[in-house]
Amino acid sequence: MNAYEQYLEELIAKDEIPGAVYLIQHGKQRKTLSSAGSFLNNQGERIPVTADTYFDLASLTKVMCTLPSILFLYEQGELHIDDTVSKYLSEFPLEDITIRHFLQHISGVSADLAFKNRYQQRDVWKEVLNCKAVQPPDTQVLYSDIGMIILGKLIETITKQKLNVFAQKELYQPWSMTDTDFLPEQVEKNKIAATEKVNEKYVHGEVHDEKAFHLGGVSGSAGLFSTVKDVAAYANYWLYPETQSVLKPETMALIKENVIQNRGLGFEVLCDKSIGATCGPAWSNGSFGHTGFTGTSLWIDPKEEIITVLLTNMVHYGREHRLPEIRRKFHTLVYETLISQ
Repeated sequence: MNAYEQYLEELIAKDEIPGAVYLIQHGKQRKTLSSAGSFLNNQGERIPVTADTYFDLASLTKVMCTLPSILFLYEQGELHIDDTVSKYLSEFPLEDITIRHFLQHISGVSADLAFKNRYQQRDVWKEVLNCKAVQPPDTQVLYSDIGMIILGKLIETITKQKLNVFAQKELYQPWSMTDTDFLPEQVEKNKIAATEKVNEKYVHGEVHDEKAFHLGGVSGSAGLFSTVKDVAAYANYWLYPETQSVLKPETMALIKENVIQNRGLGFEVLCDKSIGATCGPAWSNGSFGHTGFTGTSLWIDPKEEIITVLLTNMVHYGREHRLPEIRRKFHTLVYETLISQ
């Protein structure tokens, strides 16, 4: 057992992480596909996590659905990245905010809505439209769910399709990502990792994110479910864009143009190590990735040709945890293990 496997096994044994599935690839060779731990369902049964377990991807939705959908529409000539959002959503009041601003989290719009739990009544879309700019656009990164929710609606407005329907048809089916979708009603519940306990009941088989839940489970910010193999397949298309035909390689390369404070289009892009990155400091400049609140992450290092997918249901134990620190150490151990070989 190598260092990164041992590290996760120890964390699971100490009940710091409930369950995890992880896939490590170096070049085109899979180095590790492993699972450990378990979760409790609402019948009190302990269910082992396996390589086939579905996870609530949370904010990986932003880069696995919203970003490629926008890039697809850009290639089709349906929009331009620097178009204003109000060009397509007339009800959006901030006329100087562009699609790029939201993709890159530099719109200056509030980071989030006030918290309400999943059982409170709310009109998320109305609240989103009433959000204010807290700073001018282009000045600094302010990571925002709100912008990605708006882009999800923009995609629906342009395509005249629900976001999940459009993504399934134009992205996941051509990419053979058969385990990736919103609203996993057709998946047996015990094949889906339960997330947080709310009002004495685990969130199981439905989206954890409260805003996405109030939006019906489909959102540009969260709501996607998938397995480690599908997330890794998606990562491979970004590492080797010539292996797919949904998006042109030159379109996919746009994510790394005009990076601001380690933020490209959609993805976190490691350019300035003094700022820090969720993968830790060891990875090469130019590496890119994203994380999800439930405990998910995806990182790609094009220079060393490394893919690391780590899927956990960390919030099963609640929201007080060390996951940012754990992620950084895990990814550092992966890098050191692979590059020292």
